[in-house]
Amino acid sequence: MTEEHRIQNEIRAAVSVFCIIFRMNVGKGYTMDGRWFSSDVPAGFSDLFGVRKSDGRALFIEVKTPKGRPTKEQKHFLEQMRAAGAVAGICRSAEEAVGLVKEEKDAVK
Repeated sequence: MTEEHRIQNEIRAAVSVFCIIFRMNVGKGYTMDGRWFSSDVPAGFSDLFGVRKSDGRALFIEVKTPKGRPTKEQKHFLEQMRAAGAVAGICRSAEEAVGLVKEEKDAVK
């Protein structure tokens, strides 16, 4: 398990009291009969997404390790989601994620 995956799991457990949260899984490959498939989402789509229980607002969390840096596409996606009224930010720990979800403050960038 990577460090980012571990942080994702910790965040999912910590924020589940305050929201319904999902992990985005993507991939590409071939079916058993040779057909190509792709389960991609838009460039920069956040690792975790869901709905805040208190008010039904959409929630997007980009998970990064302490040294991880978001891509240009990830930053743009979060900006667009905030502009549309969602709670969205970059979180490097469960504590940051709880702060983002509960207080609507942007997490560390």
